[in-house]
Parts: sequence; structure tokens; C-alpha cells
Amino acid sequence: MSSVLVLMEQRGGIWNRMSFEALAAGQQLAAKLGIECSAAVLGENLDTLASELTGKNLAKVFAVQYELLKTYTSDGYVVVLEQLLKHAAPAYVLMPHTYQVRDFAPALATRFKQVLISDVIAIHDGPIFVRQLLQGKLNADYKHSSAGPCFLSVQAGTFRAEAIEAGTATLENFTPQLEASQIRSTPGEPFREAAQTIDLSAAPVIVSVGRGIGEQENIAIIEELASALGAELAASRPICDNGWLPMERQVGSSGQTVSPKLYLAVGISGAIQHLVGMKGSKTVIAINKDENAPIFEVADYGVVGDLFEIVPALTKAVLAAKS
Repeated sequence: MSSVLVLMEQRGGIWNRMSFEALAAGQQLAAKLGIECSAAVLGENLDTLASELTGKNLAKVFAVQYELLKTYTSDGYVVVLEQLLKHAAPAYVLMPHTYQVRDFAPALATRFKQVLISDVIAIHDGPIFVRQLLQGKLNADYKHSSAGPCFLSVQAGTFRAEAIEAGTATLENFTPQLEASQIRSTPGEPFREAAQTIDLSAAPVIVSVGRGIGEQENIAIIEELASALGAELAASRPICDNGWLPMERQVGSSGQTVSPKLYLAVGISGAIQHLVGMKGSKTVIAINKDENAPIFEVADYGVVGDLFEIVPALTKAVLAAKS
């Protein structure tokens, strides 16, 4: 029977949050096709993580535990996942589009003479998988037509983890065949991000500023609006690259990924790198003088106009409403 298999990512017993976005996508795809969805997790001492997955609406949870999988290596993952996929025989293999997945997934797909359809932002009936091109200016539709499994990775923030359906799944421990000699690389120290003093991912309201602000001194008017709304202040990459705001306030593919109830984008054009970080927002309001700015394609409400006129007026109205 055809099925969907979601490869979950963890490190040191801690989930990569994007794994659950991929799981939501997997459940969505399985529901569209009327087939089963399962999940797999690789590593060592996975009992707690695997048990957590058994509480989801899945046909089966594969716990792939082996001492040589304690530390991630591309060689180890490709060898073991090839064995798992031949055992489970899924029609679709979904993964979060993380740095780790980008490292091993193309090689894994090649083992099955397939390609990886990466960074998927939507799944339509067919199924049709949608990717963005030219920094988000174009959407491209892809359809898998070969007999082998279809390999997919999903873009961060596109599918919502809270959409995952609860249920009961069967647990299967899968023991792979892996020798130390098959791992040709020696893992180095894991990459560690700088400690963040500001967790934008927990903010219910965010006011974000882009290069449309013009000068660093002008950010004050955005700060006033954020203060009036009780919101966190964020920015697109050019603002942080210029040192106008700390890097920890950057939203995007190289910054933080956020999903607030309200995201107010001021003077942000909407390059794909920024959209990746905020597409999970429940409501998006964009203010930009360029009516063709890509940000308007994802905004629930758009205001075309001069931010230096609109933002002070909006701040004044918010303060008046609160008084």
C-alpha cells in the first residue's frame, strides 16, 4: 500500500521544531491521497521521542536506534535510511528543509535514482508540489511521475505544527546494518548559535522594519508604533546587516522564524529570505509605497503609501484608542 513517511530530525534528544511542520505536511498529503502517514526518527536512546510520536495520528512510528547514529553523519544517515525506505516502501518521503536534510537528502534520493523536490511551500491536489523561484517572484509546480519514492523537503514556516492531528500509532524498532568503516567523515563540534536575549518566536505581536525606513534615525517612529501596540520590534536582514538593529531581531532564513498573531511589516519588500521567517504569522499587515512589492502577496491587509505618513498616524490612533 502507498504511504507517506516523514523523517523527523532531532539532536541530543531535542526535536528540531521544523520536524513537526514536516509532520503536518505529511498528514496533509496523506489525507489528500487517502493513504497512511508514518514517521521515523534516527539516533540513540530515542524511547522518549518515539513515545511522543505514538500520540500522533500515524500508522506507524519507526524508532531507528543505533550507537553509530548518536552523532549525525551524512554517510551514516544515507546508508541507514536506504535500508529503512526499502523496508517501509513509502511512496512519499517528507523532511524539514534544514541544513542537515540539505546535507544528506540529495544523496539519499540518488540511491533510489530520484531527485529531491526541495523547499516545498504548498501541496495541491494531484499531488502538485509548489516551489518558489527567483527569490519568490515565481511559483513553480512540480509533479512526481517516476515509479520510485518521491523525496520532498518543506520550507520553514509554511505548514503549521499546531495542525498536527493527534491519535495512536504503532511503534516499530528498526535495527539497521551499519559498520563504522562505512562512515567516511569525522564529525566536528556541532554548530552553536549565539545565545539570543530576545525570543521573537514567542511574541504575539511583531512590528518589523525594512530598508524602506531609509535611515537609522527613522527607526524611532517604528519603535514608537511597536511600543504603542505592546509589540516586539523586528527587522529584515539589511537593517541588521547595517547595524541599525541587533542581529537577534532579524526575521528570515538567516534569522529567527516567527509565527505571531499579528505581523506588521513596514517598508519591507518581501524577499523570499524574509518571507521564510514570517509566513507562519496568523495575520500579516504590510505597509509599502511599492504596490508591486512581493510582501503584498502574503499579506492579509496591504497599505500602499508613504510609511512616514502612515506609521505616525497609526501610532497616534492606537494611543488614542488606549486612552
